Amino acid sequence: MTIQEILDRVSEYHPDLGEDYHGCDEVKFGDCSQECTGIVSALVPTVDVIRRTIELKANLLYVHEPVSYLTPDWPEWKADYKCRIYDEKLKLLKENKIVLVRDHDHMHAHKPDSIFTGVLKYLGWMEYLTEEQKIPFGYIVCFPKAKKLREINQELIEKIGMQGLRFIGNPEAELKKIAFTGHIYPDAFIPQHFNEDGSWSDYATEIIREMEQDGVECIIPGEVIEWTVLSYIRDGISLGKNLACINPGHFNWEELGARYAKDWLMELTENKVSVFYVPTGDMWKYQTKKSLFEQKSE
Repeated sequence: MTIQEILDRVSEYHPDLGEDYHGCDEVKFGDCSQECTGIVSALVPTVDVIRRTIELKANLLYVHEPVSYLTPDWPEWKADYKCRIYDEKLKLLKENKIVLVRDHDHMHAHKPDSIFTGVLKYLGWMEYLTEEQKIPFGYIVCFPKAKKLREINQELIEKIGMQGLRFIGNPEAELKKIAFTGHIYPDAFIPQHFNEDGSWSDYATEIIREMEQDGVECIIPGEVIEWTVLSYIRDGISLGKNLACINPGHFNWEELGARYAKDWLMELTENKVSVFYVPTGDMWKYQTKKSLFEQKSE
């Protein structure tokens, strides 16, 4: 089976975004006419992921996040200076005849969203998903029995494969209603605007509405800024409210969606080629008030 034949099946599987689609989803590098020796599904095409792809003797690297370090994610480096690290990364791909494909917008276009189907599936939270979705990326889960915040944090760390995470809230707080929300920064998902009645609306105010009116106690967002919803949550906690925010970071937030991509890639290829899931790995290390050096010396 050629790589192009596999990509044709993927196109049939995904929602059609129309002839006018000119987004980031495309073949970034490589010759799609070659026979596929194996597929690696990964969230981010890091150098370590590429090296693991080579070790697995796979020649199709299927990713969700950018390959370049530029937001538009052109395959070419377009800044007005040379980027040696990017050149070395491309050399690894080219020397090993790896086809690199990015699939971002099409995964998110599924209903339900393909990435968060995987996140909920591999967290084991799918059965707790409610039908409430009043805001973009408002995937709300409601546990039948409250869990302590520290227990939820540990569950995320273990199942996603993180070295730690940041959170706001009392670790002993008991929570039932949690929302995965999208990126909390100006003009994300809902553009900032005044309504006809003079009130202000944006994505942050709609998340706060969910917490004020619909009982969402904890959010797990993608990207964050600290002066809107996070400050609201911190002040609420100071006033005795049962609120929290868990911040695993954007890549960790979506990591299990790449694991789920392995599942549907296996189905599309009818097990005619080997398909592997390669975790990207947590990019963050955490140093607490007690330094890492002190901990090692004990």
